[in-house]
Formats: sequence, C-alpha cells, structure tokens
Amino acid sequence: MISPKNNRWRTPPGVPCRRVLLFLAALSCTAQQWPVTSGDAGGSRYSALKSINRTNVAGLKIAWTYHTGDVSDGHTLPTRSAFEATPLVVDGVMYITTPFSRLIALDPETGKELWAFDPKLDRERAYNLFINRGAAYWTDGKKKRVFVGTLDGRLFSIDASTGKQDDGFGQAGWVDLRKGAADKFPGRGYGMTSPPAIYKNLVICGSPTADGEPQGPFGDVRAFDAHTGKQEWVFHTVAQKGDYGNDTWEGDSWKDRAAVNPWSLLSVDTARGIVFLPLTSPATDFYGGDRKGAGLFGDSLVALDAATGKRLWHFQTVHHDLWDYDLPAQPNLVTVRHDSKDIAAVAQITKTGLLFIFDRVTGKPLYDIKEVPVAPSEIPGEQAWPTQPVPTAPPPFSRRSMRPDELSNVTPESHAYCEKQVEGAVFAEPFTPIASSRQFYFPAPMEAPIGAARPMILRRTLST
Repeated sequence: MISPKNNRWRTPPGVPCRRVLLFLAALSCTAQQWPVTSGDAGGSRYSALKSINRTNVAGLKIAWTYHTGDVSDGHTLPTRSAFEATPLVVDGVMYITTPFSRLIALDPETGKELWAFDPKLDRERAYNLFINRGAAYWTDGKKKRVFVGTLDGRLFSIDASTGKQDDGFGQAGWVDLRKGAADKFPGRGYGMTSPPAIYKNLVICGSPTADGEPQGPFGDVRAFDAHTGKQEWVFHTVAQKGDYGNDTWEGDSWKDRAAVNPWSLLSVDTARGIVFLPLTSPATDFYGGDRKGAGLFGDSLVALDAATGKRLWHFQTVHHDLWDYDLPAQPNLVTVRHDSKDIAAVAQITKTGLLFIFDRVTGKPLYDIKEVPVAPSEIPGEQAWPTQPVPTAPPPFSRRSMRPDELSNVTPESHAYCEKQVEGAVFAEPFTPIASSRQFYFPAPMEAPIGAARPMILRRTLST
C-alpha cells in the first residue's frame, strides 16, 4: 500500500513489523562501522565486507531478535505503522529508531538493549503513517550525539552513551522544527521521517509536510548548530520574492505555498562542502491552476553550500508538476568515467524511471537532456508546461509505458480483475495531464521501489 509524499512504502498486512531481524548487522558490525543511514554521506549503501558473499549468504541464520513493540495495525491507534529504519553502528553500538520515533541503543553482538529514549509522540493523533527511517550520528571528538527527528516536528539531541537529552541543545535537548515553518498552520502536519544530514557541526533537516491544500507548512531546508540548536541557515524551497526563481511563479502564487520539501534523505559531499536536496512537488499534487509557471524549486535537485545554505545550482526534473512526481530517493554521489575523465558526479533517480547525472560542482549534465513536447491540459484554468526534460542517457531504469495486452495473466481471475479495473480507461503516456476521463497511469504518481514502477487510475471531474 502506498502513501503519498510524506511516507514511502507501507507494510502490507501480515508482514512482521513488530520486530527487527538484524542477523546481517550482527554478523558484520564488529568488522566495520555503519555511521550513516546509507553507509556514507553520499548515499553509496556499499559495504566492503567480504565475510558474507554469494557462496554463504543462503546459509545465514538469525543470531538474535529484538522486539521493539512499536507497531500499529490502525485499529487501536488511528494510524498504521511501517518499519523502515536503517540501523547505525558506531563504536560497537547499534542505534535504531521505531515507528513511534523512539531511539534505542543495542549491543549488536547480542541484541541486548543498552538504553532507550522515548520522545513521547502523541500516538492518538492521526499521522499519515507511523514511521521513522533512522537517526544521524555526530561527534566533534569529545561529544557524541545521536540526532533524531519526530513526526510531530521535534529534533532531539541525545547523548550516544547514556540516552539522555543534551541539555545544552535547544530547549533542554530539543528544537521545535514547526517554529518558522508551520507557524501559520498550527493544525497541519509537519515533522521529520528521514534522518538529518550532518556536515561538520551542522545538522541539516528536511521534512514531510501537509500537501493536501495549496497553502501550508513550508518545505524549507534548515541547518542547526549541533552544540546549541541555533538555526544557522535556511534555504527557501519555494523561491521567495527577490530570490532567484521567484519569477517562475505566476503572480503571488508562491506565497505560503505548501510542500516542495525533501522528505527523503539528503546527501553531502563532505570534501567539497555541498549538500544535495531531492525536492518534491508543490501543493496541491494534481492541480496547478492556482500556481501557473514552472514553480521553482519544485521537483528539483538542488545543490547548496553546506556551510551557508547558498544555492550553487539546480535542475528541475519536472516543470509545473501535476502528477506528484516527487524526487523519491537520496541523490547518489558517484564517480563516472566520461569523455576519458573521471567525473565527480551526482545521480538522481525519479518516479518516472529516469536517471539524471550531473557534475557535482558545476551542475552540468553529463549527458544531453532534451525538452520533450507533452500534451496540454484540458482542465479549465490549468496550464500544463509544454515540455518536460528527458535525459538521452543513461536509458530509463524501468518501464515507462504499458499496453492493455500486458495486463496480468498470472491467473484467469487476476486478468479479469485487471480488465475490470482498466475498463474504459485511456492508457496515458508519461506527463499526460490528468483529464476528465478515466486514465491509466504508468508510471503512477506514487512512490515505489527502484525498478517497480506501478500503475494508477485517476479521474478528474471538469469544473463548470
């Protein structure tokens, strides 16, 4: 089951999210640390360990099991939960977060709980989904802290050794992230589900925001001092008056515009001092008649000076988004052999199966990007952007279209079910604006694992 923008893949019924099966980490953590959610600040997700390989992986057995107890099926509590956290392993301690934003330290050899911190999230509140994807570790050589954000918009600094709040950080250990981002919208959702990025003594935070209405909490990216919790800089993801890109919003449509937030992981080139933001679509997702224009920095990969928050370069992957085609994944910092040279590059995947690759420093595409003409909108008041960017290389990493004769044939029953679902629907091409008729979208405007583009049927009623 899929949840838009704020959260990723929901755990289907029957999948055990009550416990953490950490046999891989338990076998390997003594040989190598895993100090960042993706292994390193650039999102490589790579481990050089060789003790587990193709010849023995089938023989792995569970070393231990730790039950978090943090689970909701949506019956007792108002919202279902999903376990999507990636553990950290630092100095022989494993740190995990739970769907209720709890932070737990474990002995990775035995699974024994060392300490647990509970931010006391209001579990009776109807969040989009109970979820937390992990924490961030920071040290200056003396202090050792674990930073964790919560669904209700708090950023905590926790002593890595004791599990206690750092009283010198913010308000006795935490910063109110809603302040400065959601002041005008006290009843709207705002918080953190992904861990912050760390650059030197800065804790750089994105957010999931409420996007069901055009105006709402801001998707701004902010950096806080790791010692004090003081805000050091802010980058306005919706270009404000006087900012570069403000002219891409017609009239005052930029004012209090909701979303354009990075709910996914940020990446940091620590050597060059650059932080990369994968931004989402402006609110609301499927209609833009009240926000005509390209709408920077919606659906853009943005490179900032990590020390100051100054924009270095950007690229918009979708102009005037009408499909909720957020950038759903962490930018990957890679080295690409191109024109007989090794290029420090950043690669960004999209929901539409495309892969964009840029020079990290200049923002220049390594491969040509064409502006491809797309269909206009038939919705009164809407003005779809006439072209959309498509890279000439690499090729798409997943399918980008589907035909009626490709419906499921797993069983006669599944085929009949699918035929019924698409009956009378138009099989839309990518970037076809939503219309009054039933439309079958592939890829769909929703998050999915890499290579698993999904369909969706939408219908919009023309206003009169």
